[in-house]
Amino acid sequence: MKKTVSLLLMLTMILATLIVPVSASAAEITDLTTYQITNQEMSHFNVFYSQSKTEFDVLTNCFDTLLTNDNETAGLIPNAAKSYSSEDGGQTWTFELNEGMTWFDYQGNYKADVVASDWLYGLEYCLNFGKNEAVNVSMPIEMIAGAGDYYEYTKELAESEGVEAAKALGLDKFLEMVGIEAPDDYTLIYHCVDKLPYFPTLATYSCLYPVSGKMLEEMGPDGYRAVTYDTLWYNGPYTITTYVQNNEKVLTASPNYWNAENVKRFNTVTIKMVESDAVAFNLFQTGEIDNITLNEANLTTIYNSPSNEFHGNLVETVPDNFSYFMVFNFTKRNEDGSLDENWNKAVANEAFRQSIYYGLDMTNYLARYNAINPLACELQTYTSKGVAVAPDGTDYTDMVMERTGIRPNGETYSRFDAEKGAAFKAQAIEELTAQGVTFPVEMVYYIKGDNQTAKDTADVLAQMYSDCLGDDYIKFVTRTYVASSVQEVLEPGLASFVTPAWGADFGDPINYLSQYTYGTVNAFFTEDYAHLDTCTDEKVIADMTAYTEMVQEAAAITDDLQTRYEKFADAEAYLLSKALLLPTYTTVQWQLTCVNDYSKIHAAYGIQSARYINWETNDQIYTTEEYAELANK
Repeated sequence: MKKTVSLLLMLTMILATLIVPVSASAAEITDLTTYQITNQEMSHFNVFYSQSKTEFDVLTNCFDTLLTNDNETAGLIPNAAKSYSSEDGGQTWTFELNEGMTWFDYQGNYKADVVASDWLYGLEYCLNFGKNEAVNVSMPIEMIAGAGDYYEYTKELAESEGVEAAKALGLDKFLEMVGIEAPDDYTLIYHCVDKLPYFPTLATYSCLYPVSGKMLEEMGPDGYRAVTYDTLWYNGPYTITTYVQNNEKVLTASPNYWNAENVKRFNTVTIKMVESDAVAFNLFQTGEIDNITLNEANLTTIYNSPSNEFHGNLVETVPDNFSYFMVFNFTKRNEDGSLDENWNKAVANEAFRQSIYYGLDMTNYLARYNAINPLACELQTYTSKGVAVAPDGTDYTDMVMERTGIRPNGETYSRFDAEKGAAFKAQAIEELTAQGVTFPVEMVYYIKGDNQTAKDTADVLAQMYSDCLGDDYIKFVTRTYVASSVQEVLEPGLASFVTPAWGADFGDPINYLSQYTYGTVNAFFTEDYAHLDTCTDEKVIADMTAYTEMVQEAAAITDDLQTRYEKFADAEAYLLSKALLLPTYTTVQWQLTCVNDYSKIHAAYGIQSARYINWETNDQIYTTEEYAELANK
């Protein structure tokens, strides 16, 4: 697929007077060294018990699940399953497994054969409340027949007879209740709740990963919950051979990997843990790591100095598969636990929210993530691009933007309309003053107290609100927490808004839209961020109920993907028109790198994109010119 290069990137190429072509002696990297920031360190090695990119980025390299994504197209391709099919329109899915796959320990020693029942053990572990609590259950209980019933059964059992009773369950009750079967060692069958043509995309996500039944038998559910890198059994392209917390982890190509002849791997991947991007930049300068994402200070220095040694190597990253958005808190509390009635009344007012939606020019905020080309980060849909493509070839996000009439144009921040923002501001002031709201309305934003980058971003946000909407209307207040944003801010409901991110677990818009529905189970953002479950405003409840009904109507359409996506687009456009959620950005950063980003997996769903498989690299830093050629291949 041909990819376009931004105008500013082209200008960078022209200005890059010191571009030097890679010498003929350039070679691919055999042992990759990269980095993570220490606050991104793994907390455990159990793939079922995580919903965090922190763990997934490592563990997806340690296991082969049924399907993966192609590096070139990001489309679904066979992996542990050599083929898959449905003979009834998508309600029953059969996966035929490759023979010769094995489980091995972190040193590559054989432990057991990989067989179909390992996927039974994996799903049972995932759904068993006593073993895995409620982590990653929302997808299987919505898709697989009986999965929700089994989850509720184990939860009730744990509550009535104790957690150990649920932990003691094996496969018998699970197979009696759940629509999954393994008629032989190399055939796996899933029975869905309805015709679900997108079900195979879930096979790239952790809830459908396998776990060796023999390993579970040896260590038990508690042992597996607390499994470490050196007690884990692997079946994927890499094992974790070294792990020093907050220091370094090393992934080594497994000598027993079943598919070694068909994929290109590094001998080792070393991930150094560093305190900041500034520290990582120093390691890049000394040649100790092979790629670096540039912070604003380093980027500005390099970009503005044609004589800088790295000026001719500046390149943009490929957009990631996460969307970032603003979620309002509809039941905000003060630090003493009392309700912040002034804010709660204001945010419940549609004109107030729309004044923010239309009245903010967010260009300077986007520049926090891409100082040279901020509009490359512009996002005007809740759902990420590529999550779903209709049968007629239209990306789902294009359907949404067609309805909202707001689409990035690459020249100005497309949602900003000063006149419309001012009109909604005047309307909100009139309506809210009659309700006893006082102005300016205090808008509270929380950051970690020792994070200077977050402080700088908060200052940009504060100035943006001041410049665009006026200090007479909104008073932007930055406060700090010490260690945990969840425990100190989200759970007590102290922030006026937060800016979380979401990446799709499977390839359908429902994975985004269901996270913000009203009165439904496992609606992550509705309850944990927006606190809509305790909101009492009748208009907000009515709008959220209408949106939820639209989502449910679309979700019920399983035999016509075009209509399904059209209906979902109606629902998302409605959500945005009410400014109940505000899309903000996707990440496109600047980097110096020896890795060709365009050779990586860039799936818009699942967790396969972090696999160190079939990457193209260069032991000399790519130039801007070379990267432009790669982008246009």
